[in-house]
Amino acid sequence: MHFEFNVEGGNFSKAGTASSQLKKILKQLNVDPRIVKRVVVALYEAEVNIVAHAFSGTIYIDIDTEKIEIKLVDEGPGIPDIELAMQQGYSTASPEVREMGFGAGMGLPNMKNNTDRLLVTSEVGKGTTVEMTTYLNS
Repeated sequence: MHFEFNVEGGNFSKAGTASSQLKKILKQLNVDPRIVKRVVVALYEAEVNIVAHAFSGTIYIDIDTEKIEIKLVDEGPGIPDIELAMQQGYSTASPEVREMGFGAGMGLPNMKNNTDRLLVTSEVGKGTTVEMTTYLNS
């Protein structure tokens, strides 16, 4: 199964739409609730990152009998230092984003902790790609 969602940068009222939809789909497929929770947490964090930091983005989700693969591609400022961005508590979120309760610097660490594989690539001035894989029998 393949799903695709478009994400609008700055639109916090719609942040979480893709993760909510994926949660419904995985429940209908009778995926283990522990795996559903992990995948939804990781996707929500990635989705909020697009809303908070990028102009726009697209989420691609592929589900098969063995795994869930999620790829998020955004058009934004990019991440100059991915290793630094992976550190818990590090954030480049604006004061406005922080006032809304986002931008605590837990997004990438939460994605890593809730997936079996995480790959982040980025080009400053162009955008970021996040690829996450979660195995269904993990």
